[in-house]
Amino acid sequence: MKKKYKVLRLILGDQLNLQHSWFLEDSPSTLHVIMEVKSETDYVWHHIQKACAFFAAMENFAETLNSKGFETLYLHLDHENNKQNFSENIQDLIEKFDIEEFQYQLPDEYRLDQEMNALCTKLKISWRCFDSEHFYTSRNELTDFFSGKKEFVMESFYRAMRLKHRILIQNDDKPDGEKWNFDVENRKKLPKNHKPNFPLLFNNDVRKQHGRLLAGKIQTIGNIHPENLQWPINRSQSLELLSYFCKNCLPLFGTFQDAMHTDEWSLYHSRLSFSMNTKLISPKEVVDTALAYWKKDKSIGLNQVEGFIRQILGWREYMRGIYWMKMPEFEKLNYFNHQTKLPEWYWTGNTKMNCLKHSISQSLNFAYAHHIQRLMITGNFALLAGINPDDVDFWYLGIYIDAIQWVEITNTRGMSQYADGGIIGTKPYAATANYIHKMSNYCDDCGYNRQDKTGENSCPFNSLYWDFHDRHRAKLQHNPRLSMVYRIWDKMDAELKASVLQRANYYLENLDTL
Repeated sequence: MKKKYKVLRLILGDQLNLQHSWFLEDSPSTLHVIMEVKSETDYVWHHIQKACAFFAAMENFAETLNSKGFETLYLHLDHENNKQNFSENIQDLIEKFDIEEFQYQLPDEYRLDQEMNALCTKLKISWRCFDSEHFYTSRNELTDFFSGKKEFVMESFYRAMRLKHRILIQNDDKPDGEKWNFDVENRKKLPKNHKPNFPLLFNNDVRKQHGRLLAGKIQTIGNIHPENLQWPINRSQSLELLSYFCKNCLPLFGTFQDAMHTDEWSLYHSRLSFSMNTKLISPKEVVDTALAYWKKDKSIGLNQVEGFIRQILGWREYMRGIYWMKMPEFEKLNYFNHQTKLPEWYWTGNTKMNCLKHSISQSLNFAYAHHIQRLMITGNFALLAGINPDDVDFWYLGIYIDAIQWVEITNTRGMSQYADGGIIGTKPYAATANYIHKMSNYCDDCGYNRQDKTGENSCPFNSLYWDFHDRHRAKLQHNPRLSMVYRIWDKMDAELKASVLQRANYYLENLDTL
């Protein structure tokens, strides 16, 4: 005789939150279901480490729930009854187990939110949806905060969050250290002969998950050693990584958070974004732990902990708020009408430009690059080269282990590509080789000359930078943050300007050979 359940609860792959109120008390008449489906594996080309990590974390979470007495059904990718999408599988399970009520947590992605809404309108049983109980803010909190305002400045939102949650705030509501932002202290290049602490890596065997992806003919990118996945796949590993970061990396995190180096892929970064984005740990846990270490360890400067907290309490919550404020229109924005296809070497790393070769190769090998590599190397080049933001989104959403649309598209289409016309960034984040050299050693052994704008071996970033601003002058020249850029361009010798644009045009016509 088949077992009957009154309630069916769907748990998405990024809702692995053991602290959720669903699990505070026994629910013997409830079946929890977690699914591997091709509708999730196939909407972009995911990095193979990302796909394996998600499957392993999901499977581990299902086993944990079962061990705690919460009946959980895990539907593998290769299950004979798997319809390969959430809606059809849920309807099958409702019929199979005579379910009386369907429950789900609010998805973080717009497309899944729409799918759940459409599903629930079809159901002939009752249904309820719950908050994911993960973020500091609700979906609409940022929308309400900026109601009636034309500009959505992250810094003002961040300060309000600091005050609301009493984080780095004194009794008189002034910020600790008498400053809200210590970013000016956090832009150091890695000194010569400086060796960061070795990153904490795990040895997770994901050969079963890897095998299912191969058998299912899932299109993936990147490299993997499936017997030795280095990313955390459960709560205990995530907490271990958090502790390791606070002890070994937080003391210098802020100082070197923008630095890049050919020999270092992790530096002092926490690499906690996958754990947070799958909800294995919460942003509050991360912030509270960092604060606790800062309070007891005098070697951790205020600039280090404030810079770290700003990324989580500030940027992460801000980007999610913008996402829910501006979707679905946001994913179609293309302010500059960029249409060029992404160069083939974004998928291989086979380019002569050292900064891009290292940043892309690192991404393919580790499913990871830190925010400056994403913004000022791969993103900067795509912006200057006029790459279609659809292509850029597709690449970023697939290649990084922490990439889920709510956080990826706002950073990519907004912050990186300025395709939103300034909703998120106050100006395009464009730079020449000078910035790359300032923050890294990438230029040291590069075949291109970082100091040259027009020569045969001149760094493409240099001429493309000026070409970009010249090409989009009508849209950018009145931006107060770019007034100096246009003054320099206008004062440049006419013959030199012509040579710069000619060199840029050559590079734009030969992107795949750079």
